[in-house]
Amino acid sequence: MTAEELQNLIAAHLTCEHIELEGDGRHWYATIVSAEFEGRRAIQRHQRVYATLGAKMHTDEVHALSMKTYTPAEWAALPR
Repeated sequence: MTAEELQNLIAAHLTCEHIELEGDGRHWYATIVSAEFEGRRAIQRHQRVYATLGAKMHTDEVHALSMKTYTPAEWAALPR
């Protein structure tokens, strides 16, 4: 799976203001910004992202996904 394919898969099922992906095709590192994360704890945010992947995690197309998840306000407040 390519970064573009993974990004499209996540974005098709989760409204995202920003997605960054790095990885080798099986092991991925993601930064995801979504208003859907408002009021959710980190584990709930991650579960929401994993839900967008469906069987891709179970069939090993995506072996591992490490992520940082932010609301738009959290993202805007980060120093850059």
